[in-house]
Amino acid sequence: MESAEIRRRWLSFFEERGHAPVPSASLIADDPTLLLVPAGMVPFKPYFLGEAKPPAPRVTSVQKCVRTPDIEEVGKTTRHGTFFQMCGNFSFGDYFKEGAIKLAWELLTSSVADGGYGLDPERLWITVYKEDDEAERIWRDVVGVPSERIQRLGMGPNFWSMGVPGPCGPCSEINYDRGPEFGEEGGPAVNDERYVEIWNLVFMQYERGAGEGKEDFPILGELPSKNIDTGLGLERLAMILQGVHNMYETDTLRVVMDKATELTGVRYGVDHGSDVSLRVVADHIRTSVMLIGDGVTPGNEGRGYVLRRIMRRAIRNMRLLGATGPVVAELVDVVIKTMGEQYAELVTDRKRIETVALAEEAAFLKTLKAGTNILDTAITEAKTGGAKVLAGDKAFLLHDTWGFPIDLTLEMAAEQGLSVDEDGFRRLMKEQRDKAKADARAKKTGHADLSAYRSVADSAGSTEFTGYLTTEGESTIVGLLVDGVPSPVASEGDEIEVVLDRTPFYAEGGGQLADQGRIRLDSGAVIQIRDVQQPVPGVSVHKGSVQVGEVTVGSSAYAAIDIKRRRAIARAHSATHLTHQALRDALGPTAAQAGSENSPGRFRFDFGSPAAVPGTVLVDVEQRINEVLSRELDVQAEVMSLEDAKKAGAIAEFGEKYGERVRVVTIGDFSKELCGGTHVHNTAQLGLVKLLGESSIGSGVRRIEALVGVDAYHFLAKEHTVVAQLQELVKGRPEELPEKISGMLSKLKDAEKEIERFRAEKVLQAAAGLVDSARDIRGVALVTGSVPDGTSADDLRKLVLDVRGRIQGDRPAVVALFTVVAGRPLTVIATNEAARERGLKAGDLVRTAAKTLGGGGGGKPDVAQGGGQNPDAIVDAVAAVERLVIETS
Repeated sequence: MESAEIRRRWLSFFEERGHAPVPSASLIADDPTLLLVPAGMVPFKPYFLGEAKPPAPRVTSVQKCVRTPDIEEVGKTTRHGTFFQMCGNFSFGDYFKEGAIKLAWELLTSSVADGGYGLDPERLWITVYKEDDEAERIWRDVVGVPSERIQRLGMGPNFWSMGVPGPCGPCSEINYDRGPEFGEEGGPAVNDERYVEIWNLVFMQYERGAGEGKEDFPILGELPSKNIDTGLGLERLAMILQGVHNMYETDTLRVVMDKATELTGVRYGVDHGSDVSLRVVADHIRTSVMLIGDGVTPGNEGRGYVLRRIMRRAIRNMRLLGATGPVVAELVDVVIKTMGEQYAELVTDRKRIETVALAEEAAFLKTLKAGTNILDTAITEAKTGGAKVLAGDKAFLLHDTWGFPIDLTLEMAAEQGLSVDEDGFRRLMKEQRDKAKADARAKKTGHADLSAYRSVADSAGSTEFTGYLTTEGESTIVGLLVDGVPSPVASEGDEIEVVLDRTPFYAEGGGQLADQGRIRLDSGAVIQIRDVQQPVPGVSVHKGSVQVGEVTVGSSAYAAIDIKRRRAIARAHSATHLTHQALRDALGPTAAQAGSENSPGRFRFDFGSPAAVPGTVLVDVEQRINEVLSRELDVQAEVMSLEDAKKAGAIAEFGEKYGERVRVVTIGDFSKELCGGTHVHNTAQLGLVKLLGESSIGSGVRRIEALVGVDAYHFLAKEHTVVAQLQELVKGRPEELPEKISGMLSKLKDAEKEIERFRAEKVLQAAAGLVDSARDIRGVALVTGSVPDGTSADDLRKLVLDVRGRIQGDRPAVVALFTVVAGRPLTVIATNEAARERGLKAGDLVRTAAKTLGGGGGGKPDVAQGGGQNPDAIVDAVAAVERLVIETS
């Protein structure tokens, strides 16, 4: 049974039994504590925590998930993978243990003809929490599983919580016996490789308190409403139904391995090392495609770094398998064709996905080249110093700064007869990981911080936003925090957070900055608001300070926003929509929005593009935008179902989470986007849009910055003044300025080249005199001296080599010349072959001289370069070089 059919049967089975099917959420987690969605229940956390109302009492989904903590194990085991699909069915206060257990058993054991998966009931083993008598009774007495195939386990494997105070409960896992060829018998308690877990049923029936780890926390009592959260690993079930030994050989991954085999000529199943590389390629390329499909782009931080790392591991493993050129295009093509059956958006976004992936491959191939050069230098320095081990900090620098894989460092060092200080490397890696984990733990404390806002939401409900229709209005203070702590009262000068029952203040979101303004109480107290956020869904928290009087919970208030600021932001937001559409018209749908910020009078817009946008295209885009302004198009907002919005052609932003009902902003016949922000009523209100330019902010992502309205006018007015001043200077009309200034710069460059040529000739003229000054030191012709300050390193090198070349015959020769550049001494030393035969190496001589100068240096035996901090030590450096020549000769 193919993976696509497993997915289809899952959704169909549960939909027929009253579950509302929910599409997979984006891999970009809608949770500040998570980079990516690691489990099927993550999108439903707000429902389990009581932060939001679930769409239905019963729901089902097949959720895309990515986990990377064990990335080094990918390919080495049969079960570790970075991307997987988690099939889930969820009950919010509806059915509980018996319902969940019976549904699971029915789907697994029903025949294929009846819509089930057709598993042999005799091969299914059950685990339950050691104290869960109810679950064991249901499995044994209701379903009919023999007692000998039901095992009780402890909290570690069979008790679930989110790791923070909140819902928790026992688990029951369904395991499949793969047979004696996979190890000893005895059930999952003995051998989890043979008895592989395929489905986990979580019974959320308790509330837990604070505590550390998976087991050290108190159970506070039973939940008033009990929930069900289950998860079945689609890839694991596919492994069983398709009769293969590991997840890499299932249909959606095997085709990728086959393509890698075709590209490299390395067959799967012949060599363990090659098999691991083929598995890594298959897993990582698929994960990369899914991440890019959901809007992630390679970068050096966060989820962008996750994508970059797994892509580079895939490319590196292809090169280990023998690939020499680009390979990503063909591998990505296979993944899109295979996974596109389950996720149609991969097919529609093919061009964008390929563009981002190919750009990252090209960048990494360049990195490999640069990293190889740096590694070569590090190896040379180690060998010159007599070392047999490459320092761990060198390997870490290559890995951390250049993205150079440690396995490549190990391989190339071994080819040169060196080992690598892996312990030192891994110590530095661990320090980096520990710091990252500490940062993550610090972020996760946000769970505790949010409890105050959740309690406000529970008692007062969601904040009603009135800002679409009004800019001020009456409200009531329903929540108050002083310095982050709930309080019934706040005094003058206090920094506070206020929750109102209704508000005209827009909370920051969707790229739009928050409103600012004032809240006045009937008592005369005044609160100056500088920011508004929504830390939990539906609750707007107004952050500011008490300017006058005393603020108390329950007080009547009058909230008024800064209208001038709101209007300027609204102009920027509408201009962002126009820019987005104009870019898509010019560059195609691959120019999808990747982020934005709308602030008063200006905006920035991030979008996908593999290369810089030509200036002529930007001019056309800007002209198109301003032409739309002149058409005076109405801007309208309408709330509709997500499905209707998609049918109407509304554009959605990557990474945004949308409910069943969405707000669609339409600008005439030009633009239609899903958007919750505030906008102008007519495009004429924007006045003018000026694009300042575009730049790269990451691989495959560009950023446009622009001004709107009066800010755009002021910018153009300043530019006009500058143009007028240039006209006066060059005596030309505005349209002549580019040509005239270009001509002046060309002449300037020609003059600089002539000066450089004259200076180089003057330096080289000294060569003959320097040769004549050669001294005989124990049969070695030694030339030392200083050249004029400011002589470049390149010119000094040319002079040294010229002098060395002028020394006649087989006479050993050493040339050591010095100069001072920007207050720092510089030296270049060269030796000829006869000198090197006597043991005189330029690298050794430079290190001696540079040490005297207070610095360092190195290079090859025939020529080397160094420098230092103390120009007054040049005389001593010359003496040090002479002493080393004497000692060596």
